[in-house]
Amino acid sequence: MGDARLTVVVITHNRCGELDRTLSSLERLPERPPVVVVDNGSSDGTCELVATRHPDVTLIAAGTNLGAVGRNVGVRRAHTAYVAFCDDDTWYDPGALSRAADLLDAHPTLAVVTGSILVEPSGTLDAICEEMASSPLQRPPGLPGHPLLSFLAGVSVVRRSAFLAAGGFSERLWLGGEEELLACDLVRAGWHLAYVPEVVAHHQASALRDAHLRRRHGIRNTLWFTWLRRPPASALRRTGRLLVRLPRDRVSVQGVLDALRGVPWVVRERHAVPPEIEQGYRLLEESQLSGRSRRYVS
Repeated sequence: MGDARLTVVVITHNRCGELDRTLSSLERLPERPPVVVVDNGSSDGTCELVATRHPDVTLIAAGTNLGAVGRNVGVRRAHTAYVAFCDDDTWYDPGALSRAADLLDAHPTLAVVTGSILVEPSGTLDAICEEMASSPLQRPPGLPGHPLLSFLAGVSVVRRSAFLAAGGFSERLWLGGEEELLACDLVRAGWHLAYVPEVVAHHQASALRDAHLRRRHGIRNTLWFTWLRRPPASALRRTGRLLVRLPRDRVSVQGVLDALRGVPWVVRERHAVPPEIEQGYRLLEESQLSGRSRRYVS
């Protein structure tokens, strides 16, 4: 009969072939979830493909590239308690979505379940999963998996009400490390986030991406989050440590300059986290800086 608790929201931009593969995979899931595709202004026939090959999918043609904000549009269209995010180059194992929904049912303070990622075509575990599994954060009693202070949107299932109450993804951040700010605001509101390895997803990274632009935005958004939510001393320390690690190239300079141009907005919107949340960020800093998953290269 399928699982009526979830909707899958997919954002896409000019990856017609990969989206076709992902939608075909979603259609084979035993959960038979309704799927909402938000097309971020594709010019490669994406809308036509969805309409002809996947007629049961709800298609929203944004008309422009909204980046991660396209997920907000999809969540507003969904009418289920939970929403599974999926990128056009990711997909879920059979049963993974129901497993995540079961956990969200069982734990009313849990807002996000992030799954493990098998990198295709090799099927190896993504390095970021090792980092999440070794989280030094204290696990709240009774909650599943490993506690997080951020998440990976393309392989995560969220509680729709919590997502909407927190405002969704920031239009200003657009795309590239956009999860950190939303995750922080969820935690500040009393929600929990967890990495649950038993919820399995797959990622076959698309070659159709501007790696330099993604890195540029990632640098900018990391700095913006640091300045928006970390206390002054921590923000200064993390900024310095990040700048030391960045490659000395044009993309890094552009990312830092982009961040500096947003300082007036940061000053207006700054709202530092309380000490108990800041303690968690400080615990995570070492593993983030030394981990294999954050190299800032493109």
